[in-house]
Amino acid sequence: MLRLVAQGLSNRALARSLVISEHTAANHVRSILLKTGCDNRTRAARYAATQGLLD
Repeated sequence: MLRLVAQGLSNRALARSLVISEHTAANHVRSILLKTGCDNRTRAARYAATQGLLD
């Protein structure tokens, strides 16, 4: 999920890619933001990159 967020996918695109509802995708993104302590998707993507999670 975080890799897809880092690619810049919207919640709708995430949902289509993962075959889940858009609401579920939004909940996953919110969970990622809470767990990483990031306040937006861009910072979460940067966090993932610096932590080596995108390799």
